[in-house]
Amino acid sequence: MTTLTAKPFELVCPAGALPALKAAVDNGADCVYTGLKDNTNARNFTGLNFDDAQLREGIRYAHDRRVKVLLALNTYPQTATWSRWTAAVDKAADFGVDAIILADPGLMEYAKTKHPQLRLHLSVQGSATSYEAINFYHEQFGIQRAVLPRVLAMPQVEHVVKHTPVEIEVFGFGGLCVMVEGRCALSAYVTGDSPNTVGVCSPGKAVRYEQTPEGMETRLNGVLIDRFAEGEKTGYPTLCKGRFEVNDETYYAIEEPTSLNTLELLPKLMEIGVKAIKIEGRQRSPAYVAQVTKVWREAIDLALRNRQGYAVRDAWMAELNKVSEGSMHTLGAYYRPWK
Repeated sequence: MTTLTAKPFELVCPAGALPALKAAVDNGADCVYTGLKDNTNARNFTGLNFDDAQLREGIRYAHDRRVKVLLALNTYPQTATWSRWTAAVDKAADFGVDAIILADPGLMEYAKTKHPQLRLHLSVQGSATSYEAINFYHEQFGIQRAVLPRVLAMPQVEHVVKHTPVEIEVFGFGGLCVMVEGRCALSAYVTGDSPNTVGVCSPGKAVRYEQTPEGMETRLNGVLIDRFAEGEKTGYPTLCKGRFEVNDETYYAIEEPTSLNTLELLPKLMEIGVKAIKIEGRQRSPAYVAQVTKVWREAIDLALRNRQGYAVRDAWMAELNKVSEGSMHTLGAYYRPWK
């Protein structure tokens, strides 16, 4: 395994396929995170992810440029298919990835026992929101980094960081999840397939687009999720971000499409000891990855040089607004008046 020097604050970027991996590396990522072409990862979309040859090439390309590769094995194996997940762990160790991102404790135990040299990260799918939970995974399985779910306010993040030896990684930009991450039930309710086992919410086989006299309709397993007027941007149908009729009013009843954007919080995140910031979007294009990575690289470098003098640049926000979900952004749970 290649040993790469740890950075004081790492930018972790999505790599849904080899072109996106190269885009992230070329635009300043410190780490990229990937998945295999099966349900061992939580972005199991057709056309995404890596076969063996692509993974080897991606690791070579990244390591040649001193960038780490993290492999997401963050779904929950079932008894009949356990060997698929253990084989994926073996492959990660054999290929020389820098860490694997796990949610299932059984798989953590396997990795710890079979490949003690392999670095383990706790996935956001593990839903660990307290330092007690994170410390449990550290003590039992040797977890070295934990990705926090997007439900904690900044004081809560700081509280976690202060009470664990485990590195903390947080989401900084990209889509939000209305569910308790790792516990999603909405997609499973409509499609019959749990995202935690098949590796994707709103699996492609259940998605339908249909042009009707009323507009473009999106359906999930036959359930009408949304209807778009001519010229309106058509989103991918997920139940949590659909528009529904409630008391004779049609609106985003569960969650309005918007993107998390925490550029303004960078100095504070560094100050409280967060180790890494993660960009969401393995299902997004290489152009998205390049654009977002470049902005965040510039912002992180500025904050590292001059934390007190740091200010968000209008040009950064303009670039990120172009690729924000719903063309809007939010600080999410990081900033909320109630505790």
